[in-house]
Amino acid sequence: MKKDERKFTTTDAGIPVSNDEYSLTIGPDGPILLQDHYLVEQMANFNREMIPDRQPHAKGSGAFGHFEVTQDVTAYTRAALFQPGTKTDVLARFSTVAGESGSPDTWRDVRGFALKFYTTEGNYDMVGNNTPVFFVRDPMKFQHFIHSQKRRADNGLRDHDMQWDFWTLSPETAHQVTILMSDRGIPRSYRRMNGYTSHTYMWVNAKGERFWVKYHFKTDQGIDFLTQEEADRIAGEDTDYHRRDLFEAIKREDYPSWTLKVQIMPFAEADAYRFNPFDLTKVWPHGDYPLHEVGRLTLDRNPTDFHTEIEQAAFEPNNLVPGIGPARTRCCWPALFPTPTPTGPAWASTTSTSRSTDRRALCTATAKAVRCGSKTSAIRYTRRTPRAVPKPTPSAIPNRSFGMPAASLSERPIASVRTMTTGGSPAHWCGRSWMTLSVTVWCPMWLVTSRKACRSRFWSVPLNTGTKSTRKSATASLRT
Repeated sequence: MKKDERKFTTTDAGIPVSNDEYSLTIGPDGPILLQDHYLVEQMANFNREMIPDRQPHAKGSGAFGHFEVTQDVTAYTRAALFQPGTKTDVLARFSTVAGESGSPDTWRDVRGFALKFYTTEGNYDMVGNNTPVFFVRDPMKFQHFIHSQKRRADNGLRDHDMQWDFWTLSPETAHQVTILMSDRGIPRSYRRMNGYTSHTYMWVNAKGERFWVKYHFKTDQGIDFLTQEEADRIAGEDTDYHRRDLFEAIKREDYPSWTLKVQIMPFAEADAYRFNPFDLTKVWPHGDYPLHEVGRLTLDRNPTDFHTEIEQAAFEPNNLVPGIGPARTRCCWPALFPTPTPTGPAWASTTSTSRSTDRRALCTATAKAVRCGSKTSAIRYTRRTPRAVPKPTPSAIPNRSFGMPAASLSERPIASVRTMTTGGSPAHWCGRSWMTLSVTVWCPMWLVTSRKACRSRFWSVPLNTGTKSTRKSATASLRT
């Protein structure tokens, strides 16, 4: 790459910086200057990199792709994303439920399966799991169920007695517990598991006719699972096993896909059915309501900023587009409260509001690159930044091995020189001398015209020894 074509790192505002490695100081070993805005900005960003874990579904992975309709279901819904031949951009996030953000991917646990469809009628958020049922049917129990899977308040440890107490004293959990403790309890990878909304939803066609539906995303890779022995071994070798598998599969263009099929129940049949079809702990027999193919979900693009694109992705089940509505599922209605959900099938109110200061702007941002506030994109090594701002990888410097952007004066004779622009011509800020203060207070910046002037005029001025006449003399000498 030619020298004049090389990209440089910038501040959050997109302004080029001259040094990524040294702070502005008074003298070579003096204190750091408060006006070192770039240093303060870097520290402020660093201190805000981490956000509270989701409660639950803290450990997750994800990717971008599209959903393409392959069969005609217009007899059942008028939703734009389900019209024949329609192709819609999608964000997917998969997750474990009980573990923290650093927990192993291969623990025996239910997996979250959440999708955000960027439709022409707005965002449609669909949340579910890799199982067609859930542990509870009443939302009053949900918080207690999650607490039973988490750590105790007194000793910070997980407790099998607390976990099994909840399950055995809540008989409705038996269906889900049976699935979890069976051979299906630990998916081999996110690519090798199915996804289900679990909840029932309503479809409305162009005539206003209503239908009840359940979504089934069937993996095209073939469903497969890990044994307990395999899962325990992998947990000790690679805690990010599923995250790595998904990322590397997409990177090598082995794009995972799922075929969406739905069960459809005529609206009037729900009241007369032999059990409550809106019970979250039960499935609809396929003999009564067979599967109908709708289309195919394909993931073909990895995130470029995992934190802002995946970890801060928020899903609101109340984001329902025309032609799709909620059902009478008891657990579904609390999920419609306007706070984003982690990814599971249950609640919209379980994500910390600190996940994003403007979560709706975050939720509705598309995956496409966006210019942020100026004609040029900001390039910096801050890890947690708005999705709209592209940034280099890796997110640390120095990194000459990767040929990534560097500060505009990184090959400088003086380590602490900073570049500023005044009146269209460059001026240089000498950071390691007492005269930094003189430049700021006594010397107009346009007087400092070269690195040589900084080095020769300022470097020998000692800390706190300059008098008014010394400063006047130094200013006068710069004019020459």
